[in-house]
Amino acid sequence: MQKKHIKAGRRTAICAVSAALLFSSMNLEIFATEANDLPSAGVDFFLSASATSVKSLKEDEDSTDFAVAAASKESSKSALTATAAATATIQPQKEQDAQEGEEKVIEETMEASTTKTMNQKERELENRREEEGFKSLVIAKVNNYVNVRSIPSEDGEILGKLYDKSVGEFISEKDGWYEITSGSVTGFVKAEYCVTGEEAVALAREVGTRIATVNTTTLKVREEPGMDTTVLGLIPIEDQLLVTEELDGWVKVNIEEGDGYVSSDFVTLSTEFVKAESKAEEEARLAKEAAERKAAQEAAAKAAKASAKKSSSASAEQEIVMPVMSSGGGSELGKSVADFACQFVGNPYVYGGSSLTNGTDCSGFVMSVYKNFGVSLPHSSAADRSVGSSVDGLANAQPGDIVCYSGHVGIYVGNGQIVHASTAKTGIIISNASYRSVLSVRRIF
Repeated sequence: MQKKHIKAGRRTAICAVSAALLFSSMNLEIFATEANDLPSAGVDFFLSASATSVKSLKEDEDSTDFAVAAASKESSKSALTATAAATATIQPQKEQDAQEGEEKVIEETMEASTTKTMNQKERELENRREEEGFKSLVIAKVNNYVNVRSIPSEDGEILGKLYDKSVGEFISEKDGWYEITSGSVTGFVKAEYCVTGEEAVALAREVGTRIATVNTTTLKVREEPGMDTTVLGLIPIEDQLLVTEELDGWVKVNIEEGDGYVSSDFVTLSTEFVKAESKAEEEARLAKEAAERKAAQEAAAKAAKASAKKSSSASAEQEIVMPVMSSGGGSELGKSVADFACQFVGNPYVYGGSSLTNGTDCSGFVMSVYKNFGVSLPHSSAADRSVGSSVDGLANAQPGDIVCYSGHVGIYVGNGQIVHASTAKTGIIISNASYRSVLSVRRIF
């Protein structure tokens, strides 16, 4: 019996300690009764403050959960406060980074805008300089021409002619006469047949040929004004293009593929004028034209005779004769150049190329054809405008002459035609020489 009480007492003590440990965090006092007063459950607990049974603890469970939740909420609140503090520290950095990014974009935009503005200012300044230069021009405004004389008098010797819309540089004015220099001529023209000063500025735009010289390695000519528009063609550095319209930052030009647009940042604009013809140059031209007319008449008579002979032939065999493309007046060597060039019709066009069989561009074609005759020419349509001697217009061209266009060049073969490396689509072809505006005709032979 004593042993049982001891066991019960030990159990009571163990349970009490366990309960005390369980509820110690809640600051509760726990009392245990005698072992024989314990219920069958083993241990009953009482709260000293209110003598509340453990059975009633369930009722306070929700309150306890609320207290824990409140504590958790306070803890979360503290955590959020700490997070907010950390965010408050990070956020200014993010805002600073974002601000720096925005400032960089603004800076780059301003830089691009400044560059564009500078380019516009440079162009405007260049235009003003050019207009100032136009004031010193003397432009003929007559039905035909005005004589350039040795002295400011109609008694002066005629040194040359300044044709209508032709231009000279003003030197001085004396007694109703302008002293000018134009081409190879320096002399006096009657002021009443010319304009200068402010009047010349307006007329110069009208009578001058506006030229865009490429100042970048390869210039892209686009179908519309804009860097994201389709590329129409490519033009090499230093080539010259005929300008048909000037826009804000863009220039409309004429190339072999048609009219297109180039950025004015990549070209240098200038104006070319027709100059006076000296008396010696006029005499040489007239003599040449007479000789060419005579040669053309002889060639036509020879062709008619050959045709009559062929018609009278009794041979039943049909003869197939390849047409000789070169015809009309001119040197035999010039005709040989034209005939040699025609045999490459149908071969491919390649930008930058110079192979007559595997592919060439327009100036490469002219260069390679003339190389076969021991003549060295530049690989540039613009430079071809200065080779050989000048021919006064397409009407006076003869086989072998070089015909220069805006950004393009070909070889005259007679009958109003040229042979040329046209485009990547067409290759080397024969076309009417007047299919585009001719800038100049040059003669080698």
